[in-house]
Amino acid sequence: MALPFFYIADYNSSQIEIVLDEDTSRHVAQVLRMKEGEKLNLTDGKGNLITAEITDAHKKHCTVNIIDSQFTSHVTRKITIAISLVKNTNRFEWFLEKATEIGISEIIPLICERTEKQKFRFDRMKGICISAMLQSQQCWLPILDEPVKYTEHIKSIKDNAGLTKFIAHCEEQDQKNSLSTFQLLNHSTILIGPEGDFTKNEIELALQNDFIPVSLGETRLRTETAGIVAATLLKLH
Repeated sequence: MALPFFYIADYNSSQIEIVLDEDTSRHVAQVLRMKEGEKLNLTDGKGNLITAEITDAHKKHCTVNIIDSQFTSHVTRKITIAISLVKNTNRFEWFLEKATEIGISEIIPLICERTEKQKFRFDRMKGICISAMLQSQQCWLPILDEPVKYTEHIKSIKDNAGLTKFIAHCEEQDQKNSLSTFQLLNHSTILIGPEGDFTKNEIELALQNDFIPVSLGETRLRTETAGIVAATLLKLH
């Protein structure tokens, strides 16, 4: 049976003892009713997998001793999804959860011209990513950025020989190929638009900055669905 898996914000390889935060301590001591001598796994979301033994099952400051620590290298290819916020917060939270499970490296919430939802509870959103990382038994937490205006994001991306830049939009274009047909480099990033799609000006700005227009299929997808389709194609390609 797999050991219970928890997140710690900070970890130093020289540590031999860790005091868990209050929420994690409560889950360990009160929800799971774990006792001294039982073992659990911890990760800092930066590749470290720590196996530890409970020495004090206190419900507010549970203490564990480190038994073993292993570092897992990140996947070679980095995938960034820059995606518009959506009006229905639950749908965006669903996207965050599934993108984390898939193993996306970075998620950048965008504010586009047609973006309706602009409020963003960062702590809650990061918590969803952490829960999804633990649920899927991973040791890497995707970087979650604060929302950024579309134009600022486009201009902030520097030219990089190892970066492939895509934009998925619904405008008819003869040269738009399926995302699955491209040979990917070390880092791929894709722009996913809002529920009303990118404006013509936004599409033109991306093309001027060397983004490649791509199709995600023959059907018109919701923003969060398009994000997951793109994430899956880039991850498994």
